Amino acid sequence: MTDLERQLKGYSLATVDIHYWRPDHPSLLQQFSWQLYDLAPAYPELKRFLDHWRREIEATIHSIRVAHRDMIGPREWRSVEEVLRLH
Repeated sequence: MTDLERQLKGYSLATVDIHYWRPDHPSLLQQFSWQLYDLAPAYPELKRFLDHWRREIEATIHSIRVAHRDMIGPREWRSVEEVLRLH
């Protein structure tokens, strides 16, 4: 599915910041930033990624911050019926 198709189905851009500790440096708080198209407020893509993280990555998550912005959607479509020209 393309990004445009996702947007038309209600998905919009989300920026995710994950703060975590690695076992080899437990006193160093690290950050992973990621942007994806996801469906708020359920965030199925983010949940899928976090499930993968918990299974496969040896890091303890400290916190997750999500910034979400609707981009385009069917409700924002409007037809233009006039075009005005200035000189």
